[in-house]
Amino acid sequence: MKKQLPKNVRQIGNVSDSSKIYVEDYVDTFFNQLCDKTDQMPIGAFLVGEKVQEEDQDLIYIYGAIRMSEVTMKGQDIHVQDTVWKNACEVCKQYFENAEILGWFLTVPGQPLEANHNIKKIHEKFFSREKSIFVLKNTVDREEQFYIHKYQDLMECGGHYIYYEKNLEMQNYMIASRKNNGVTPSETIEDRVTKNFRDVIKEKMEKNEERHGTRFIYAASTFLVLVVFVIGVTMINNYDKMQGVQQSLDTISKSVSNKEGDKVMETGGEVIEEEKEQEGDKILEEPENPEAQILEDDIYVVEKGDTLATISRKVYGDISHVEAICKMNGLENGNLIFIGQKLLLP
Repeated sequence: MKKQLPKNVRQIGNVSDSSKIYVEDYVDTFFNQLCDKTDQMPIGAFLVGEKVQEEDQDLIYIYGAIRMSEVTMKGQDIHVQDTVWKNACEVCKQYFENAEILGWFLTVPGQPLEANHNIKKIHEKFFSREKSIFVLKNTVDREEQFYIHKYQDLMECGGHYIYYEKNLEMQNYMIASRKNNGVTPSETIEDRVTKNFRDVIKEKMEKNEERHGTRFIYAASTFLVLVVFVIGVTMINNYDKMQGVQQSLDTISKSVSNKEGDKVMETGGEVIEEEKEQEGDKILEEPENPEAQILEDDIYVVEKGDTLATISRKVYGDISHVEAICKMNGLENGNLIFIGQKLLLP
């Protein structure tokens, strides 16, 4: 898979070489922190990253740095032991998976920015291959010089790039090794341009997150209003249906009461029933209003605490008639019943 060029890049110096060097911001921060810790003895670090060839150009990405466990100095000469290299290789495997060691970094108190014979000798010992990198940084004014190994020599580079991205590998290494290195992943760079650039990127990300959050809240609010509206319409329709059923039941109840009043006459405490029998066959009169056939036993008045399930259990002994009661009374929602409501029983 082709590696994408970093989007957030800051150029340092005049980049005119065929090989372009990209240094991740956390690595640049690490260089400055090592300079802060330099007293009288030099401090070194191995550079970790990858090389990518794009057309006729070499792109060198440095996204990690591992501090050398020991750098000694005898007179004016720097010495790096083989054990230091072996230790760095183990740390690289642990924190920077699939990366390779591309070169090294050195800061020496009071030393000029120059790759002298001693430094070139160390570089040839560990990094004799072409396009390896050496970085020399001054502890006082923080000036730095990049070198690239070409034609069996260290050639000075005109400039390089600082790029910004999510660099968890370098952060994890800095956190895990802060006791030994004496540095933390916090930003202590005095370069205000770098800090301001990062602040701008962070502000843009926060604005984008805020914009997405506002859209989500607006969509959720609109959906909630729609749900409440649908529930309200449904409740109104159910209420209208219940009112219609209630009026019909009241009419039926009154009709039944009137019929029974016509049949029973009270006189002096004795009840006289009118008989309408003729000799031979009994003449059965059909009621003029079919609604009069419904008796009071066919109507249930809702009491406090009633549900359709409890009503079904009271009347029929089980709850299997809930659906039938709903259909009989035109109830779409069986929970919408009220005290005193008259229900027609199936």
